[in-house]
Amino acid sequence: MNLPLEGIRVTDLTRVLAGPTATALLADLGADVVKVEALPRGDNARAWGPFVDGRGQYFASINRNKRSLALDLRHPDGQAVLRRLVGDSDVLVENFRPGTLAKLGLDPDRLAVDHPRLVIASVSGYGPTGPERDTPGLDQIAQGMSGLMSVTGAGEHTPMRVGVPVVDSISGIVTAFAVAAALAGRERRGRGGHVQTSLLESAISVLSFQAQRYLAAGEVPAASGNDHPVISPYGVFATADDPINLAAGTHAQWLALCAELEVPELTGLPEYADPSARVTHRAQLQVALEKALLTRPAAEWVPRLRAAGIPAGPVYRMDRVFADPQVEALGLVQHAPLAGGGTTPLVRGPVWVDGRPSRVAQAPPELGEHSAAVLAELGLSGAEITALCEAGVTRCP
Repeated sequence: MNLPLEGIRVTDLTRVLAGPTATALLADLGADVVKVEALPRGDNARAWGPFVDGRGQYFASINRNKRSLALDLRHPDGQAVLRRLVGDSDVLVENFRPGTLAKLGLDPDRLAVDHPRLVIASVSGYGPTGPERDTPGLDQIAQGMSGLMSVTGAGEHTPMRVGVPVVDSISGIVTAFAVAAALAGRERRGRGGHVQTSLLESAISVLSFQAQRYLAAGEVPAASGNDHPVISPYGVFATADDPINLAAGTHAQWLALCAELEVPELTGLPEYADPSARVTHRAQLQVALEKALLTRPAAEWVPRLRAAGIPAGPVYRMDRVFADPQVEALGLVQHAPLAGGGTTPLVRGPVWVDGRPSRVAQAPPELGEHSAAVLAELGLSGAEITALCEAGVTRCP
């Protein structure tokens, strides 16, 4: 299978989640991603559980399809190897604090002169300018500072973190998109460039209409729990057993919902006459709809509502997600072979190319698993590689 980024080499100097999300997506699309990990411990996420056979699953979740090169980045020889790798790469992705690259001999301005076709991608906490430019960033902090936590959860005074590190993931997706755009631009301009984003910018960019409500109308939106802030009925509803999501976003869907639930009288009440009125009287509307929904189980309601043209779906726990026939049909879980034998289950990348889904060709690597191979590709002899291993500059399992 020919993938769009085959033949592109990426030097990956990222760790934890935002940067590794970007490089995982690039690897899914065929790029040769060499994950450079600082000795002695490698990526910080390797130390985070849960652990299965000694392997951290946080690290495993976002480091598929990559090779690991372990280097002592404090050692001059380690820095020299890194510079050699960057010179042989199309893309460099990093999420250090500003100024750290220069200390490694990889100042972006200098790289633009020495390697004009190189695409550099930087992910920071707060962006390249402003009073917080040098402050380290974390998903939790960005969720709060961006306002995301203020519109998540059930109450105005109880800000709620999203259940996954969503800002890290969004930042990684934005970074991968910027890298792909820069590579496309390189074909026209003949040179690479430096693309940058941050956790804060990425988080604010997806506030969508909540930000626009404030900027244009002066409204400060509050959390609305599982309900849509400006559409009703649109949220989580109880049934005879499990909750379901339903979303009657149009007038036609509202009429169809009332007909399907056999409560046509609701459509004639002034408190439900239009979307704004239904939002105002959301609580009593929920009670009225759930009175009907409680007569049947979720497994009956979902297909019935969908057949009537009303968007509806189950609300799963994780164990049921991966047992769902649609998830199984998409082949989202793949088993990749481990270096020491056996396999590990992983969620594949979400992109299909020419009718074929992404695949997991390489399990998350052991620390330094590919050091010797990558060094050999860079032209080092066997004796040179052995000397670097014995000196502790690299790790060759």
